[in-house]
Amino acid sequence: MFKNFFKTNDSDKEIKNVTALSWKSLQSEAQLEDIKVQSNVRLQIIYKHSSSCGISSMVLRQLEKSLIEFNSRADFHFLDLLSFRDVSNEVASRFQVLHQSPQLILLKNETVVAHDSHYDLLQLSIEKYI
Repeated sequence: MFKNFFKTNDSDKEIKNVTALSWKSLQSEAQLEDIKVQSNVRLQIIYKHSSSCGISSMVLRQLEKSLIEFNSRADFHFLDLLSFRDVSNEVASRFQVLHQSPQLILLKNETVVAHDSHYDLLQLSIEKYI
């Protein structure tokens, strides 16, 4: 019964692929040094996500829509903190940002220039850091 209701066509898939953010999976502590160095070239954005948190999933969907315009002007790093808790802990320690989830951290010139969590992260003004 619901099969036809949720049916998608090929053009829907193309639109979804065109509008997706270019997430880079953050899975190791070693990647953090690369992210820090790359922040001298362009804005680095780390999103800490908890797959067991409903707020995290809702925020992720809204975040992707609001950040799509910056897709080619910043690097986006996705951290699944349940799978990579040690990396999440290192992010908090290395960048001196209290761990929260969901959380968005912006790095520029090797420094955290902004961060926020929960629904408040949707209010961050990314444009001024690009």
